[in-house]
Amino acid sequence: MMAVDMVEDAGFEAVEATDANQAIQILETRPDIHIVFTDIDMPRGLDGMRLAACIRDRWPPIEIILTSGHFQARDVELPARGVFFSKPYRVEKMVETMRGMAS
Repeated sequence: MMAVDMVEDAGFEAVEATDANQAIQILETRPDIHIVFTDIDMPRGLDGMRLAACIRDRWPPIEIILTSGHFQARDVELPARGVFFSKPYRVEKMVETMRGMAS
């Protein structure tokens, strides 16, 4: 919920998914989504890394932000143009990154 609030407070529309499968379903029906912000640790099935790989393969223009409280940047293989933030992350830096991706 904190991430949704952060995204909305920054002036973006947040579309929340409960897991990676639901995120893919949303992306299949919403061509207006330009940035996906996901945790690496996700419930039920695909984790955030697999979701990011799927997005990069199926929707190359979508920007991807990954976050985790269990992994460090050196442990994460990012997709092209992907950005990683360790938790806890600085909200100001996250919002700056999203704005840069949106422009």
